[in-house]
Amino acid sequence: MNRRQMLMAALPLVAAPTLLFAQEKAQPAAAKAQAEPKRDPYAPTEVAIRNDFEVGSIVVVSKDFFLYHVVAPGRAIRYGVAVGKDELVWKGRATVGRKTEWPSWRPTPAMIKRKPAQYGKWADGMPGGPTNPLGARALYMYDAKGNDTSIRIHGTTEPNSIGRAVSNGCIRMRNEAVMDLYEQVPVGTPVYVY
Repeated sequence: MNRRQMLMAALPLVAAPTLLFAQEKAQPAAAKAQAEPKRDPYAPTEVAIRNDFEVGSIVVVSKDFFLYHVVAPGRAIRYGVAVGKDELVWKGRATVGRKTEWPSWRPTPAMIKRKPAQYGKWADGMPGGPTNPLGARALYMYDAKGNDTSIRIHGTTEPNSIGRAVSNGCIRMRNEAVMDLYEQVPVGTPVYVY
């Protein structure tokens, strides 16, 4: 069983509508609320998507904090993400130009200029590993001319940041989610960020 199958198997099952209706009649609202576990809105979920995205592509909707990996015509696996702060949101079309497991990290000159106390000590880089801000995997996005955009789809050491605008422009995923995506997408995958 691959990582995607394990993640999908872990998703809560939804009962048939008739069973839900019968349970709603049988249980008071307060008891029902206690009985149902809270769903994680950012857990991997298969969803419908527009038919015009090619199978295999990645679509990021920054304002909604979701990344979609198109797995079939009109179908995608949706993952929760963290994105750049308002002034740092990157939008456009790119291609996965390279992939790295446990990537090293170096803040950009712009990051160091914005927050020298926080990022200056890492000007020469930080080796990959569990404390590295890029997390377990990174997908490096390149523009149409083959230039590195400095934008990454990567893991994080801060899983509670998912669903928020907190990054310096990159697209963060929980480590288990980015590991799954990493296994599914080859170099050359188109990425659309809105």
